[in-house]
Amino acid sequence: MMNYKFTIKLLCAVVLSIFCFSAADAKPKTKAKIEPGAAQFDMYLPLLKGKRVAFMGNQTSEVNGVHVVDLLMEKGVNIVKAFAPEHGFRNMADAGEKINDQIDEKTGISIVSLYGRVNKPTPEMLKDVDVMVFDIQDVGARFYTYIYSMQRLMEAGAENGVPVIVLDRPNPLGYYIDGPVLEDTCTSGIGRNPIPIVYGMTEGELALMMNGEGWLKDGVKCDLTVIPCKNYDHSMRYSLPILPSPNLPTDRSVNLFPSVCFFEGTPLSEGRGTKWPFEVFGSPLIDSTATDFTFTPEPTFGDKRPKQNGKLCYGRDLRNEPEQKEINLEYIIWAYNNYTDKEKFFNHRGFSLRAGNYDLEEQIKAGMSPKDIKKTWQDGLDDFKKKRKKYLIYKDF
Repeated sequence: MMNYKFTIKLLCAVVLSIFCFSAADAKPKTKAKIEPGAAQFDMYLPLLKGKRVAFMGNQTSEVNGVHVVDLLMEKGVNIVKAFAPEHGFRNMADAGEKINDQIDEKTGISIVSLYGRVNKPTPEMLKDVDVMVFDIQDVGARFYTYIYSMQRLMEAGAENGVPVIVLDRPNPLGYYIDGPVLEDTCTSGIGRNPIPIVYGMTEGELALMMNGEGWLKDGVKCDLTVIPCKNYDHSMRYSLPILPSPNLPTDRSVNLFPSVCFFEGTPLSEGRGTKWPFEVFGSPLIDSTATDFTFTPEPTFGDKRPKQNGKLCYGRDLRNEPEQKEINLEYIIWAYNNYTDKEKFFNHRGFSLRAGNYDLEEQIKAGMSPKDIKKTWQDGLDDFKKKRKKYLIYKDF
């Protein structure tokens, strides 16, 4: 009888323990915080020890609210100079505003502008440099130009025998791929490589691809090291902790950027000069009966001379749109269909540089649907996706 009772008690204990463990397992696990490559000091400080370092960064080059240059100098790294891209090194200048060479007030290091007459480190600039470090937040769209700042830095490194370390950061649009692949006839300062508008790669992965596919000038190869992010994969959404540039102030503006940036190749306002850049669009020449939304661009932080400055624009308010998981062509098609002077809607070259081909303009004029237009992108996207797989660091979506 005692054995029987013991067996019952033991069975109950086992069942209870199984239930408890199952309940514990069923509790949702807290996701580990995503950390940028810049926070992985153990991985790259040894590569900087005893070296003369040039650092390319901007206001996004931070870890927990402290600029990476300040952190590295506190740790004894010998930073001999900094390179500044568009918008500047620590503080954001307006789009297109000239960036001058200067001295960093906080550290006393020289800041060399690479936005203007010179956009790439020269041999003279690299005479006293043993290694270059790149750390700038990207937003994941082909016409967002910091990826080309990185590419030119890699080219300079390859040409002058200076290694490059890319401190990787998450891509806020890293969870999808869409858009026409850039054609050779449309290469420019806002598009250098055969990639789609939204490429679903971090800068570190893209740097590996630039190197591996021979996209650096004259096919040179860079001595490249990528310091990966921690706790990140391509299925994740990432909210940017710092404005990447003055006209992308919110997660929604970043999400809409690949779809709304087409308007930069037209006379329409893309919302610059308002509180909602890339979240609204319009023009005085949109048929006023097609919409009840209006806005008036004015000089603001980020754009002192916005398109349609001081003019009442009719258009669309996208601030309550759902998350975009693909490029939304409906916006540009709606605008064209409701524009009252269609012959002047497209800035032919400017629009095509953003599209990456000359076809999209003609397809919109011909009245093709978004679905049919996107079918024409598919072969290029399929080829890109095959190449992309070779360079992924993180689990794919």
